[in-house]
Parts: sequence; structure tokens; C-alpha cells
Amino acid sequence: MHTNFTAEQLKDPRIADVERILRRCVHCGLCTATCPTYVLLGDERDSPRGRIYLMKDMFEKGRDASPEVKHHVDRCLSCLSCMTTCPGGVDYMHLVDHARVHIDKTGGRSLKDRLIRRVLASVLPYPERFRLALRAAPLGAPFTGMMKRFGLREVAAMIELAGETRTSTARYDGPGTAETKVAMRSRVILLAGCAQKVLRPEINDATIRLLARRGVEVVVAPGAGCCGALVHHMGKEEEALEFVRRNVDAWTKVMERGPVDAVIVNASGCGTTVKDYGYMLRHDPKYAERAKRIAELAKDVTEFLAGYDMGPPARWSSIRVAYHSACSLQHGQRVTEEPKTLLSKAGYSVVDVAEGHICCGSAGTYNILQPELASQLRDRKARNIHNTKADVVAAGNIGCITQLTPAVDVPFVHTVELIDWAYGGPVPRGLDGLARFVSDVPARARTVDDYIDA
Repeated sequence: MHTNFTAEQLKDPRIADVERILRRCVHCGLCTATCPTYVLLGDERDSPRGRIYLMKDMFEKGRDASPEVKHHVDRCLSCLSCMTTCPGGVDYMHLVDHARVHIDKTGGRSLKDRLIRRVLASVLPYPERFRLALRAAPLGAPFTGMMKRFGLREVAAMIELAGETRTSTARYDGPGTAETKVAMRSRVILLAGCAQKVLRPEINDATIRLLARRGVEVVVAPGAGCCGALVHHMGKEEEALEFVRRNVDAWTKVMERGPVDAVIVNASGCGTTVKDYGYMLRHDPKYAERAKRIAELAKDVTEFLAGYDMGPPARWSSIRVAYHSACSLQHGQRVTEEPKTLLSKAGYSVVDVAEGHICCGSAGTYNILQPELASQLRDRKARNIHNTKADVVAAGNIGCITQLTPAVDVPFVHTVELIDWAYGGPVPRGLDGLARFVSDVPARARTVDDYIDA
């Protein structure tokens, strides 16, 4: 793509990065076929190629974000399916991130939009605040219809999503160290996260149990918290970098006390962001090297387990599992086969979901800020899941689980919960009815050779 930035504009590191990304685009349009919003709406401006033209014009002419740019960039899910499709390697992820920062600073959002985004940024990344908000949400449930009629669809969406949520208490609630009871083979840091700790703390429990059972010491660092993804995708750059720096500081202290083999992330939306820490802090001399090191160590929990000797499972089953591949895992991190392989090795019958490359509509806060499009994508995904005739659905992202659970007629769990169950953990929440299809693997009977070898 030909660009027309001036030499003066290119002195700005952000504009120089934008120009570098734009030059890789060749207008081929292959991205349109896999873009969820273009598939739904058929509007070129709601495709990656169309958004690229809008962003190019905005940056080249040094304009404030127009209502048109804001409208169509806001509709982008950041599912990154376009990047998987793109033959030219266009870095759409960072381009749209730059645009969101510019929109947040110059877009002139309405008072309502600013308030809603401020509430989300001030509540969701903080577990205690989020927990209180969930408890208060039922008070607004009788008024959601009225809210929609008066243009408060985002508030109604928040309340409706909260109404479908049932929280529970974590067994392992850091900070702290979960020491393995067998010989230690590895030491890792776990991102305990923010929203997931409230919505489904069993995911962290299952992760810690599974790793500790296999000789991995798990550290949840004091001072670590939200990865920064939520505010980052709303264009609130400085707030996002505050979260990033806090985590880098917390995890560096752990790394100074002994070798760390990986930073484990079990919410794939967070994983994509943590793996980008090096890029996000590349211009910060105090943090650049440490952030780069942490990004290199970051692994999705299934990515780590796939390269680790798990041994045979303790249980076997005939359960049919539909694997929903979260966009942040398959497109953002390119982790595609590892979760399915682990599930198969754990004894489950694994089936793919049709149109697996199409987003479910969760996308962080997208299902709150764009509830109509998110609902259409949710229902489309739910129909495809229904057609698998599966007993249970597994996914690697809490956002997808929260978005899809009310829309599907079978239980929805995290991949690591099923793996933990197969390797000796408890029955995951909601799967009690399937427990009769799971049996313990019998211990191998001792033979004469065992006694001779002894």
C-alpha cells in the first residue's frame, strides 16, 4: 500500500509504526471472507480492508477521529481472524490498537459512552469491585427492557450478562506458592487474572492442581493483577501500561528468587496481551528488557502442558467434547492443536465446531458495547455447537465461556478443567450428570517379573 506521510509525521514513533504496517497491505481482500462483522453486515467499512483505509486516511491527514471511523473501528472485535488469513502478514492487531488510542483521545464520545467505558474500566479489572457489581446487578434486572427503549442498551447488556453468572469460591486464592508433593520438575508463575477469579475461580484451581500433581511448583505473585487487556482494547493506553508495569514488577521479583520456566496464562484473551508485553513497553527503557523476557516466557496453559510429560490419565471416559477454539488462542497466539491433542490423550472424544474461525462475539467488553452484533455471533456459534451433538463444550477463554453458556444446551467448561478431571481432579462444575460416563483407569496388576525385579 502506498502511503503519504510527511517526514515530520514519521518522527512520531506511533505514526512510523502505523506506516510500517500499512505498507504491507496489498488490498487483496482475502481478509473480508473471515471477518465476522463483514460476514454479518456486508459493509466494506466493517471489514479489515475497509477499516485499514479509514485508519490510513485518519492518520495520514492528522485528523481527529471522525464519527465514521469511530463507528466502524468500534465494531471491530479484534478477533484477529484477518491476520491468520492475510498472506502479506499485515499487523492488523497493532494498527487497530493505535487507532483505538487515537479515537479515545480525539473521538469526542458522548457523555453516555464515556461513562459506560469508565465504569467498565473501573470495575472489571478489580475482582472485589466486580464481585460487588455482580451482586448488585439483579436489582436492575426488572428495568432492562426500559433501558433498551431509552438507548441504554449497553447497561442492559451488562445486567443481562451478570444475571446469567453464578460465582463460586476458589480453593487456591493467591498470592502464594502451591508446592508440588512430588519431585519438583519445573517452576512457573500463574497469572491469576481479574474477571476470571470472580466468574469461574475453578479454572485457576484446576490449573494449580494439575500442574502441582505433575511436579510443577506454581507461584501466584503478590502485586500482580489484571493483564491490562480490557482497558487496552478500549484505547486507554496509559491505564493499560500501568497494569503491565505492575505485573512486570511483581513477576520480576519472583524470577529474582529462582528460575522460572514459564508464565502460565489460562485465559487466552489475557495470554495474547501478556505475549505482547515486550511490544507494549518497547519504548520504556526501565521496563523494555524485562517485559520482553516475560513475553517470551508466557504460555497458554495447554501450550505448556503439550510440551510436558503428563503421563497416563487416571480416568477414562466416553464423553464427547466439542472444542471451541477462542479467537485469542487460535488467531492471537496460533495455539490450535495443543488443546485438542491434550483432551484426546486424556480420553475424551473431541469434535470441532463448524465455522471455528468465526468469533462468538465475546471479545472482552464487545458483548456489552456492541450487544446486537455480539448476540448474532453468539447465536450463530451456539447453532454450530448444537450440531456437534456433544455432551460438553470446552474452551480456553473465560469470555467465551461466559458469552456462550446461556446460549447452549450442554455444559460449558474450561479445557484445563476437563484435563484436570481426567488426571485425578474433581468433577467440574455442571458436569455431575456426566460423571457416570467416567471410570478410573485400573492399576496395572503386578506380575512375576515385578517381584523378580524387586
